Amino acid sequence: MTAISEAVILMAGQGSRLRGSDKTPLKPFVPVLGRPLICYTIEALIRAGIGKVSFIVGYQSDRMTMGIKQLIPSGLEAVFIPNWEWRKQNGISVLAAANHITSPFLLTMSDHLFEQSILDLLLHNPALDELNLAIDRKVDSIFDSDDAMKVQTRGDRILEIGKDLVNYDAIDTGFFVCPPNIFNHLERVKRDADCSLADGVRSMASEGKARAVDIGNAWWQDIDTPEMLAQAEKHLRARVPRTERILKNS
Repeated sequence: MTAISEAVILMAGQGSRLRGSDKTPLKPFVPVLGRPLICYTIEALIRAGIGKVSFIVGYQSDRMTMGIKQLIPSGLEAVFIPNWEWRKQNGISVLAAANHITSPFLLTMSDHLFEQSILDLLLHNPALDELNLAIDRKVDSIFDSDDAMKVQTRGDRILEIGKDLVNYDAIDTGFFVCPPNIFNHLERVKRDADCSLADGVRSMASEGKARAVDIGNAWWQDIDTPEMLAQAEKHLRARVPRTERILKNS
């Protein structure tokens, strides 16, 4: 396992497509088989050897921070970093961590469910001077492919990334190992003081510094809509014994 022990989780957005009314829980706390969505990620990170997590908060940041603090187990260092410009694209959320990160780090989202093997694979001997992105080549199995971030690769090189790609052979799973200079690339690609994480990946790819890590048969699911949540719960229920091994009891 790599020496990477720090992670950044993006959770600044409103999550309105899943939550609907403000009367519902904030997105990371939406229950999945009775447990808050974010718990699955926190526990997987701990099992992967992560000792410090920086949570990028924005929408209702105080409420979000209070809720997360109640879920953090002892032994895990948690840092909460505000992104006051959370209405902008997710590249701005990544940049909020720039002054807090000095070594390669794991970057992920707060709204994904996934098998532990994805993290283990990504963290096993990453190229520490490159961006490493876990990709899914099972493009026909993606639940909502229109909404997915598409990736075009050649071998283990990322050539292009974008939701509107016509020619692609993989899907961005939302799991990265990033070198600190990802922040330089994001600053460089800003337009009107805004940028996306995909813009940063594209910039690094243009210099041959973006590596694709194929997750093989591993399962993951982005949770952006009630339909995606229902699909994920259906999948998890169908494999409860294995799910308990993978997702429960860190």
